[in-house]
Amino acid sequence: MDKPLKTPPPYPIASVDHALRAAAILQMEGGATVSQIAERLGVARSTAHRILAMLVFRDFAVQDEDRLYRAGPVLELAAHSQSLVSRLRAAALPHLHRVVDLLDETANLTVRTGDTARFIASVECRQALRVGSREGMVFPAHRTTAGLLLLAELSHEELDEVYDPERYRDRPADRPDLARLRTELKRLRRNGFAVNKERSERGLIAVGVPVRDRDGTALAGLSVSMPTVRYDPRRLQSLVATLDAATHALETDLAERF
Repeated sequence: MDKPLKTPPPYPIASVDHALRAAAILQMEGGATVSQIAERLGVARSTAHRILAMLVFRDFAVQDEDRLYRAGPVLELAAHSQSLVSRLRAAALPHLHRVVDLLDETANLTVRTGDTARFIASVECRQALRVGSREGMVFPAHRTTAGLLLLAELSHEELDEVYDPERYRDRPADRPDLARLRTELKRLRRNGFAVNKERSERGLIAVGVPVRDRDGTALAGLSVSMPTVRYDPRRLQSLVATLDAATHALETDLAERF
């Protein structure tokens, strides 16, 4: 049985976490001010300034003449403000906040690249026991709710290409059982939603639905995550209905923006 891959360290270092999250924000969104970083991280402006100064020193960030911080040369996938990911995230954030207001659980938006899934937006709920922000984090696609939903969109041949054994020659244990995965993806396509119980992290359960463009192509997955002790299977239909409503509203916004 696969074990969860992402487990928070027993002695987390807040300053490191803040720096990494700040770098991810700059990489995915193209730029931010000190005040914006402070607000996103939930820290004082002076703290955000010190974090950004260190990122600049290590070439993870640069500051332009308008005093806006942007991704530096170390971040090889630096995105500019009009990138697809940036626009998708900007359109999704109000809807993620609405989901959190309705469900009081953490909401996420995730995209897939190859065999990985990347969280591009995360809004934490207000409960003391909650799933923390996953923004900027990357997981194997088959271990995440949104990743499974997006893999379900692939053809037989495309799935074979993503999980070509040659790509896993040096790490065969990381390659999923394709027969088992195909069966699961077929069920997801039929249901239109996914439930992920402790596949990416112990003690966490997530429910998600796909986000599509005007042509019906799945762009991302919108999900809600919660501690397993708070999940009630009898609420699944209600959770999916709330996510579907948020997704339809987001898709309407995307059709107007893209």
